[in-house]
Amino acid sequence: MKVTVVGAGAVGATCADNIARKELCTELVLLDIKEGLAEGKAQDMMQTAALLGFDTKVTGSTNDYAKTAGSSVVVITSGIPRKPGMTREELIGTNAGIVKGVAENILKYSPDAIIIVISNPMDTMTYLALKATGLPKNRIIGMGGTLDSSRFKYQLSQHLGCSPADLNAVVVGGHGDTTMIPLIRYATWNSAPVTDFLNTEQQQQVINDTMVGGATLTKLIGTSAWYAPGAAGAALVESIVRDQKKLFTCCVNLDGEYGQKDICLGVPVTIGKNGWEIIIDFKLNAEEQAAFNKSADAVRNMNEVLNTL
Repeated sequence: MKVTVVGAGAVGATCADNIARKELCTELVLLDIKEGLAEGKAQDMMQTAALLGFDTKVTGSTNDYAKTAGSSVVVITSGIPRKPGMTREELIGTNAGIVKGVAENILKYSPDAIIIVISNPMDTMTYLALKATGLPKNRIIGMGGTLDSSRFKYQLSQHLGCSPADLNAVVVGGHGDTTMIPLIRYATWNSAPVTDFLNTEQQQQVINDTMVGGATLTKLIGTSAWYAPGAAGAALVESIVRDQKKLFTCCVNLDGEYGQKDICLGVPVTIGKNGWEIIIDFKLNAEEQAAFNKSADAVRNMNEVLNTL
């Protein structure tokens, strides 16, 4: 099996490194537009194989999509990253052209590929990939909610003093600082509601810290995060290639689910060999549904920018 990661920057390289270490495919292609970058990082990864004990063959390519031919899964990370003070929305103009071109080139050589979109603004880039390619909706997956949910678990673990692995917590809605919705009502610590252990003020602090998780890291390190986004992308690849049917929040096309149509937004879905397979209805209460609708309105406004490009 072959997997391709487009974009050899920090997120793409980290995603590729996770995929190689877990041996999720026999061949992994890392592609970038910058001369020599993908080849160099691929060679660097291969020089860890003897130390880490993996057999995945990692190759790099400078913009030669022919080398990606026959890929089962393609992860798109390409585009400019956020800088301090920059919103995801400000990335649309530049990244839309990049993502559209990448998706079209990938499908020339891998017409059956499942595409995972990480590029920001992720909800709009996922919608663009769906519309530009005309692929069945189950084969276009936006990663954002997977990352947001992991950040939610991290924040909860800090307040509870527990392992993040013992937590179940879901973030729905858009992948933005003001559009994501951490569903703390559904969050559990090994089946016990976390609301049994956190007071109202603590709960709100967790929600607030989760929502600005990306912006906080951008401010601290001067650019977008990469370890967690890369790991989130690799987790989706693993669930696809191993047909795990794991439940993740992913940005997918909605056709009436959660009261929305013709939009790609983060909802709980199962991920397996066919891409995203089932949307799970979490039965939002009135307040949560109102927040979800508001999130959808904000994402639609971003999507409208595509019509001006």
